[in-house]
Amino acid sequence: MDELNNLFHGFAVALTLPNIGFMLVGIFLGVLIGVLPGLGGANGVAILLPLTFGMSPTSAIIMLSCIYWGALFGGAITSILFNIPGEPWSVATTFDGYPMAQKGKAAQALTAAFTSSFVGALVAVLMVTFLAPLVAKFALNFGPPEFFAVQLLTFASFIGMSKEPPVKTMLAMMLGFALAAVGLDSVTGTLRMTYGQESLLKGFDFLIAVIGLFGIGEILLTMEEGLAFKGQKGRITLRDVLDTWKELPKYWATSLRACLIGCWMGVTPGGATPASFMSYGTAKRISKQPENFGKGAIEGVIAPETAAHAAGTSALLPMLTLGIPGSPTAAVLLGGLLIWGLQPGPLLFTEQKDFVWGLIASMYLGNIVGLIVVLTTVPWWAAILRIPFSIIAPVIVVICAVGAYTVHNSMLDVVLMLVFGLMGYAFKKLKYPLAPLVLALVLGDMAETSFRQSMLISKGSLEIFVSTPLAGSITGLAIFMLLWPLWGVFKKLSRG
Repeated sequence: MDELNNLFHGFAVALTLPNIGFMLVGIFLGVLIGVLPGLGGANGVAILLPLTFGMSPTSAIIMLSCIYWGALFGGAITSILFNIPGEPWSVATTFDGYPMAQKGKAAQALTAAFTSSFVGALVAVLMVTFLAPLVAKFALNFGPPEFFAVQLLTFASFIGMSKEPPVKTMLAMMLGFALAAVGLDSVTGTLRMTYGQESLLKGFDFLIAVIGLFGIGEILLTMEEGLAFKGQKGRITLRDVLDTWKELPKYWATSLRACLIGCWMGVTPGGATPASFMSYGTAKRISKQPENFGKGAIEGVIAPETAAHAAGTSALLPMLTLGIPGSPTAAVLLGGLLIWGLQPGPLLFTEQKDFVWGLIASMYLGNIVGLIVVLTTVPWWAAILRIPFSIIAPVIVVICAVGAYTVHNSMLDVVLMLVFGLMGYAFKKLKYPLAPLVLALVLGDMAETSFRQSMLISKGSLEIFVSTPLAGSITGLAIFMLLWPLWGVFKKLSRG
């Protein structure tokens, strides 16, 4: 009952006129970001984060989270109509979505994608609503050793569960730790790696880094690929929607599996992209007609879209309750909370009730609004892709530069943004993952502080991380996740 009362209070916060306006603006911007290849949820939130500096934290997080929901919806439009994934998690949607559009079933594919996305998000929001307060209460027992153990588990999970080679994930993470260490040491007050530059006293600003890594890096890569947009026409009528909705209940088992996979991959640091592929592969294996997949099977649209939205939404659960982001976008939002002076974690639920429950209420409202918006405006978004990318790309670069400049009103930040952009481009070309770098950049300081506090408490003994059942179990799980890739190597050697 407490959760329901808090949720109703959250609706009262979210349904104020300004917040409804920010919600609508966020949804439209998010769909636009999702439709434009080369951008994405994390990129869009990072680029537009400076716009929120003058807002209250509640209004800011509502707008940014709605940008994310809109991007999740928007990625399906380009995947189905143009065979161009607007988002990484939309790649699996192209496998059957585009063949459906080629067969003249674009409206059915789009309706199935949007509705499945809404269902996946709704299940994940229900989980966040009822589990987040319990996790937060449990986390109130955490001290420095437990917090470091949780952060270690997050880093180890990224290494153990990543689709990328573990060595590449570790190298990206180490670079993130190095960048996070630049500036003033918060424990001893000494300078680290500033090389006499006063501008580096505060270290590298997280926001400048993500705007460059995601925004500029993606644009450079997309410009090199030379995108040309050609696709199917998209128009959805009320009859198309109703006919598709009548058919969707047949695939309830596919949706339920996708929700479970998505929620699991969101809470653990898997993310929406692996969730969508895993859900698609599971649906194909279990299907009675697997040969139809890849030729326009509606299940091939339902499975990845449901899982992607469930994962993207449930990633906010560990971010809010433990301060541990479950996805790159959650990492960007975590950086936003720190910029606004809010400390994610269990105390957030007791000290900032308006903020937390306003955000959770906006998840319900944002997904309803997002579903209505995309169902009624598909032709507009499809028309945007008729604009040459040579015009769209410079506009995005200018938006990135303005966003970077407004952080500290400094041209140096624009230069640093470009440097990080080149780094992001190099990472993409060399197939190194950006998510671990961003994660280490955000959590590096917090993890170091928790570790050093633990060392001061234990007088330098590492036994403190296994001294309590809670810290010991989390640390043990982290070591297990870290060593998980070795199991795959061992199996290959045993077969050979």
